[in-house]
Amino acid sequence: MSNVVTEQKISTEVSQDANQMRKLVIASVLGNALEWYDFFLYGTAAALVFGPLFFPVGGDPLQGTLLAFSGFAVGFLARPLGGIIFGHLGDRYSRKMTLIMTLTLMGATTFVIGLLPTYAQMGIWAPLTLIILRFLQGVASGGEWGGGVLMLSENAPASRRGYYTAWSQMGVSGGFVLSAFAFYLVQKLPEADFMRWGWRLPFLLSIVIFLVGVYIRKNIRESRAFTQAKPEDKHEKIPLLILMREHPKALLQAIALRLPENGASYIFFTFSVVYAKHIGISTGDIISAVTLAMLVEFFSILFWGALSDRIGLKPVYYIGVIGLLVMAFPFFWLLSTGSYGGILLAMFLGLPFCHGAMIGTQPCIMSDLFPVRVRYSGLALGHEVGSIFSGGLGPMLAVALLIQFDAAWPISILLMVYALLAWAALRSLPSHKEERE
Repeated sequence: MSNVVTEQKISTEVSQDANQMRKLVIASVLGNALEWYDFFLYGTAAALVFGPLFFPVGGDPLQGTLLAFSGFAVGFLARPLGGIIFGHLGDRYSRKMTLIMTLTLMGATTFVIGLLPTYAQMGIWAPLTLIILRFLQGVASGGEWGGGVLMLSENAPASRRGYYTAWSQMGVSGGFVLSAFAFYLVQKLPEADFMRWGWRLPFLLSIVIFLVGVYIRKNIRESRAFTQAKPEDKHEKIPLLILMREHPKALLQAIALRLPENGASYIFFTFSVVYAKHIGISTGDIISAVTLAMLVEFFSILFWGALSDRIGLKPVYYIGVIGLLVMAFPFFWLLSTGSYGGILLAMFLGLPFCHGAMIGTQPCIMSDLFPVRVRYSGLALGHEVGSIFSGGLGPMLAVALLIQFDAAWPISILLMVYALLAWAALRSLPSHKEERE
């Protein structure tokens, strides 16, 4: 009789764990989807409308776009600050509470951008306010990714950590697809209506994801690894100082691993819109090609994560890094053909294959770099410092290089530099990462 009771108890616990993992997956995907929906909205708007509406300068339209992308970079510069603030809160007090805070700040700032008067209506205060809101977006985003990853990696079964943590990255593809689809629809409006009010709609609609995400996050449990950690590990006074003093190598490894993943993604689906306009390719063609590629990547991320459970994290990350080295020049050659088939091939090789292999395994490989007591801070800071030099400065630097050289080859070299730095970081990791407490 006791055996039956024990089996029933175990079965109930397994069922409860599975139910909690489903909730955690949904909460992580929605949170990251809102984060990246918001960030991609700004990137697309910077390429299409923010230049003339908020940064009007005479002459070359690329100059206005470059100024718009400076606001894009500000968001990335703010992300490490968010990583420090929310990493501290997440390591010391609560992963769950911190994630609700980041989602609320992100949702509020994005909604307000949709209401913001333009330069013609408010003068210099319009671009200044836009940049301030972008800064606050960056602060929120800096704490979002690490927490979402940890809620999965610290609760997932050991044998399926790669698969479950890959779900956290589904929000990246989901957020982009939603933002691209939203802009695709509003671009169907007459040009005057699109420039006057149509571009605002995607920003205002972000409130839907925000409300659903907060509701779900309020109903998930705290991270298992965090609740089981020793009291002195959970309540370190300043986790950041411990991270910098005891784990500087791990922090540098995380930064380097971030460079090609983030840098390639923003050059592939943000700068490519600018490059396509520059060489006379339809904006609709490039956005639809990117959207299709990201739809495929939405599923390829899970494939790469599951594959890492079988063959290891490093081999899969190597596939993405080496793939980017090989694709750096052919990507722009394919775009320059002007044919939709060539554009689609470039996006499929660049995003579901190269980028997908890196982003699908990144949460797990970076989580393993840090112990529980500084893991939120380490993940957030490594992830976001890397994003400054790749996603933040990458599109702006790419536009500047295009203005200077009127060619894509310098951007290809930039991608290769990112990939080589990550290759060096991978070489410095052991083949079989030991279990961290």
